[in-house]
Amino acid sequence: MMFFPVGFSWTVPCKPYIFSIPTMEGFNPFMLFYFFLVLSNAMSASMAENLGAYIIHMDKSAMPMAFSSHHDWYLSTLSSMSSSDGVLPTHLYTYNHVLNGFSAVLSREHLDQLEKIPGFLATHADTFGHLHTTRSPRFLGLDENAGAWPEGNFGEDTIIGIIDTGIWPESESFKDKGLGPVPDRWRGACESGVAFNSSYCNRKLIGARSFSKGLKQQGFTISTPDDFDSPRDSFGHGTHTASTAAGSPVRDASYFGYAKGTAIGIAPKARLAAYKVLFDNDTYASAATDTLAGIDQAIADGVDVMSLSLGFDETTFEQNPIAVGSFAAMEKGIFVSCAAGNSGPDGYTMLNGAPWITTIGAGTIDRDYAADVTLGNGVLTIRGRSVYPENMLVSNISLYFGYGNRSKELCEDFALDPAEVAGKIVFCDFNESAGISQRIEVNRTGALGAIISSDSGFFILPGVYFIPLVVMTPKDGDLVKDYIIKSENPVVDIKFLITVLGSKPAPQVAFFSSRGPNNRAPMILKPDVLAPGVNILAAWPSNRPVTRVGDHLLLTDYALLSGTSMSSPHAVGVAALLKSAHPDWSPAAIRSALMTTAYLLDNTIGSITDMETGVAATPLDFGAGHISPTMAMDPGLIYDIEVQDYIDFLCGLNYTSKQIKIITRRSKFSCDQANLDLNYPSFMVLLNNNTNTAIYTFKRLLTNVADSPSVYRSSLKLPSGMKVKVHPSKVSFAGKYSKAEFNMTVEINLGHARPQSEYIGNYGYLTWLEIDGTHMVRSPIVSAFAL
Repeated sequence: MMFFPVGFSWTVPCKPYIFSIPTMEGFNPFMLFYFFLVLSNAMSASMAENLGAYIIHMDKSAMPMAFSSHHDWYLSTLSSMSSSDGVLPTHLYTYNHVLNGFSAVLSREHLDQLEKIPGFLATHADTFGHLHTTRSPRFLGLDENAGAWPEGNFGEDTIIGIIDTGIWPESESFKDKGLGPVPDRWRGACESGVAFNSSYCNRKLIGARSFSKGLKQQGFTISTPDDFDSPRDSFGHGTHTASTAAGSPVRDASYFGYAKGTAIGIAPKARLAAYKVLFDNDTYASAATDTLAGIDQAIADGVDVMSLSLGFDETTFEQNPIAVGSFAAMEKGIFVSCAAGNSGPDGYTMLNGAPWITTIGAGTIDRDYAADVTLGNGVLTIRGRSVYPENMLVSNISLYFGYGNRSKELCEDFALDPAEVAGKIVFCDFNESAGISQRIEVNRTGALGAIISSDSGFFILPGVYFIPLVVMTPKDGDLVKDYIIKSENPVVDIKFLITVLGSKPAPQVAFFSSRGPNNRAPMILKPDVLAPGVNILAAWPSNRPVTRVGDHLLLTDYALLSGTSMSSPHAVGVAALLKSAHPDWSPAAIRSALMTTAYLLDNTIGSITDMETGVAATPLDFGAGHISPTMAMDPGLIYDIEVQDYIDFLCGLNYTSKQIKIITRRSKFSCDQANLDLNYPSFMVLLNNNTNTAIYTFKRLLTNVADSPSVYRSSLKLPSGMKVKVHPSKVSFAGKYSKAEFNMTVEINLGHARPQSEYIGNYGYLTWLEIDGTHMVRSPIVSAFAL
């Protein structure tokens, strides 16, 4: 996999490119936790004399009759090309589902020849993408005796495709005990490769494939011990996401004693298919050619739902491999969940914002990790935050505080004297700009450990606890400081390995979770929903160090990871439950059920807050709210969307005929009904930067998915500066699958001043309440400023 920290750029002499064709009928491990969503960096354009990998889009209807298949046509086309230096084109992949076309390594001369061939549409240079639970199933309200688990048959026989870094098949989370035969409709395979044998698959892990041609064409090697040229996961990310979505139950799983319990996936009886498109080498990224090949194969194999915890830069949709591939999946009825990105808390940082993708933000769960600090001979006990991975005995140890020397008090770089702190626990006073530097300074001196006063304890991820460390609030830190100053011989006891359940408030929007609007389609509210994504316990390769203590690398079978990468597999697991219970539901119907039943209150019965600011979050942070699997099982009404609706939307975006052909693989389509008002379960009004007023009328179509006739009335919760009229205000449904239309006019007037918060204007909610029934179908109404 190739994985770039934000802001890092580079060039190579050779790059892959991708081609597609429309049809007439349509058709360092400790610091990587911040970067689990792969963010794309476009490669620099090839010089004329250099080769490059490309994605080629072709018009399938232009294939000469002499060829029996499009694959043969493509190969013949490539073999007919020549160049002055004698270098021949290299075929990478033929795509059968995600696009009409192929990918190949070509020179500038080859490209010039290709553009003159009948049926040629476009070429796109290969780009690179980056990686963006014992407790979380219970936090989601999943219970083996009632609700979404039994109603969704625990996801039984639903096939989940995970497009990621591969899989560690020996994990207990992928054992197949209690599962029946592999579904007859499965068309996939388990590939052999380096350190991976086809026999590793079973009735849980029913497929495993690897795609690396595009990456190799960049000149990057895939070799042990860094990675394996096979479906085997050496990075850990794919193993973690797969077990989160559908891992089998494993008792007594933990992260070095933290979060101990039964690790279980959201859809524990679902089947898994792993598609490796990301490799761990010097680059940390994935090629668009390989990502498209993985999605294409997953469609061909017969997955029901799909999760991608990776992303490419938000280009127009026809240039984004995930947007193109997921459109084809949607047409086949495959639900696609994608991570929103880890670039929060700023607005307009969303990735994977195409409206046919369900985009997932990250939230916290009600579990935390702690250590108890006892001062003196039981003078005071304070609970701080810690994920130090050893049950270390700290008893009656001297406390050090560099009182009187502010640099030492703050544990600034090279301020502490190793001789003064040897064998002691160092207390570091609150330093707003310190970041990780205080921990590094204490570690440099060889002190026994540290207690740090900080207002960002929850932001410190497990890999940072490489020394005996406790982080406490500035208020509690002042108590420790006061004790040290007043004591002649300050000492401390510390008890590690404490797991706190029921912590509050939860959920909160994770500080790193990317925020809306989406800059390519800002008229659609994104993210769609929030799901657990902070310190999620799931399976991990047993040979991959996850943290260290001193100079010793530590191995574990289960790891705590954070990122929207962890949120997407939660959502796809819930989608598998819904698909099992409602096999006829479309991807849009599943998304609608997740959105309209999402909740807005945390476990203090207050509004969900932003972890970054501590104040109430907005729909630009959490979309429609936090997913609720049991409520989504029976949403009452849904907002469904047809393929033609998405085409009309692309027309409304003023996409060219060529752009739409690339995305839809259609040679014939009409833009007579061009429209930006999709039948989406949310409402967004964009405000021009020069005005605080707007008025817009939305049109929606509701479908009854309950088994009985019903009548609903509209209910509005509105802020100041927003007026809404719904017509009709009451809708009736004669039975299951009956439909009803309504219009809603939204008028925004924010007055003279633009709000100071990130791009949000104001927001309210429309709820359809079932008369003489229990269903409540809620949608956010949001105004936001355009870029």
